[in-house]
Amino acid sequence: MNNKIKNTRTQKRINTFLFLLVLAISSCKKEQIEIPPVTPSYDDKVSLGKNIFFDKTLSSPMGQSCSSCHAPETAFSDFTHDVVSPGALDGLFGNRNAPSIIYSMYAPAPLQYSDADGSFVGGQFLDGRANTLEDQAKGPFLNPLEMGNNSIEMLINKIKSATYYNLYQKVYGSISDANAAFNNIADALATYERSNTFANRFTSKFDYYLQGQASLTAEELNGYNLFVDTLKGKCANCHLVTPDAASGQILFTDFTYDNIGVPKNPNNPFYTLPTGFNAAGSAYIDKGLGATVANSAYNGAFKVPSLRNVALTAPYFHNGYFNTLDDVVHFYNLRDSLFNNPEVPGNVNHEELGKLKLSATEEKALVAFMKTLTDGYR
Repeated sequence: MNNKIKNTRTQKRINTFLFLLVLAISSCKKEQIEIPPVTPSYDDKVSLGKNIFFDKTLSSPMGQSCSSCHAPETAFSDFTHDVVSPGALDGLFGNRNAPSIIYSMYAPAPLQYSDADGSFVGGQFLDGRANTLEDQAKGPFLNPLEMGNNSIEMLINKIKSATYYNLYQKVYGSISDANAAFNNIADALATYERSNTFANRFTSKFDYYLQGQASLTAEELNGYNLFVDTLKGKCANCHLVTPDAASGQILFTDFTYDNIGVPKNPNNPFYTLPTGFNAAGSAYIDKGLGATVANSAYNGAFKVPSLRNVALTAPYFHNGYFNTLDDVVHFYNLRDSLFNNPEVPGNVNHEELGKLKLSATEEKALVAFMKTLTDGYR
């Protein structure tokens, strides 16, 4: 056979092979492009957040989780009703009482000044120092008085060793950057706290009463009427019983800040900490919002809490000064005649509390009404 013909046929075969090879490679690339990226489900992210929330290996030393200070049994407040919660390290304590966080998701973000309210509004923590749930979720991990990790990297290494790390990878991928992973942890926690699996919200006797599915007793109804009376009980001036504009829900707070004249709590163990944690000792003054906004006009002001589940969350106020709701209502009623030693005296609210002139029967009625705000009513 002529060599020229042979070479031509060989070249055609080579060209055909190369064409098929290019076609195969092109098909693979096309197929890869068409494969949708793996998208983690919302349920996976909620499950990851829940695992992190209850994981006691994430503190230093191990033994403390988010749930240690925010337990489901007490409406996600301190399970043992401590004045302030102990930290992971023996003998250390935070400086404030651990509040219920069930309804924290509804706080406006970021912390902002409202001309309409004449007050700062929103934010997280009692002093508004975090703008969002995500920001708040990061704080305790690195607080030496709480979970005690001395770096983000320390925390992330614990996440890598956790039994649920495969779930983390499913949601966010493998960890290559500690700061990005820290943001992901906060995102998962905030997603869990916003979810319906976190808490059984808006299921109190009061909610069912509004729906016509439960009846208030005469005492509870009397307490409700006093609660909303703007000239008598004055409670609803700050603990609103009108639906929130953003959520459409009754939240029993306007998320503003107020100094209500609570005295210092001499039983606060924060006062006894070493000077490295509390240089002022027993002379320490909690400035609250004033420290956050760097303005002494707001010293002693703390965020108005939601009263939902308030019967479960003793002790009360930022420093756990009062142990019962009866004590709290009595303080609101007669503060100006019985208590004249506020922790921060300069800007105490004298307009809406302090001299309400309630009878003992009316005080008890208000307490009875607040007990109808506990979720999980049957």
